[in-house]
This record gives sequence, C-alpha cells and structure tokens, in this order.
Amino acid sequence: MNDTSTKIKQLYTEMLLSKSPLERLRMTSRMYDSVKKLATSGLLKERQDIDPSRLRGELFLRIYGNDFSVTERKRIVEQIHNAQQNRDS
Repeated sequence: MNDTSTKIKQLYTEMLLSKSPLERLRMTSRMYDSVKKLATSGLLKERQDIDPSRLRGELFLRIYGNDFSVTERKRIVEQIHNAQQNRDS
C-alpha cells in the first residue's frame, strides 16, 4: 500500500537528509527501542508465564524472523535459549 504523496515523500527525505549522521542514528536507535518494547509487551500479553530465554527467542523471531530460513531460525533460537541457560547457571 502506498498512500503517501510524492510531495510528502520528498519533504520527508529532505528532513532526514538535513539531520546529521548522529541524529539519524539516534532516531534509528529510538525506533528500535520502541519496536522491542512493543513486541515484548505483545509477547508477555500472549504468554504471561514465558521464561526469559523463550522470551528472547520469540522476540528475535518477531523482529528478525523473516530475514532467515527456517533452519537458521531454529539454530539461532536454540543458541539464544542455551546462552540464557548458561547465564542462569
């Protein structure tokens, strides 16, 4: 879906380009923090009893899941789970 006019796209691009690299990095960081909070909140609402390692794995899948193959996702989630267990030991 594309409901943004060309003029608005151009204004938005100009606004972004007028910012320093550091300002753009800060904007990106704040957006990531917001996504992480929203995704975590949604996961906790769905599964209040989820343990921290499973939460981290599910959070990874929500944010990055489409960027990896099924095999890669399984391997990464397993590593997240194992890393959390090692920290808790």
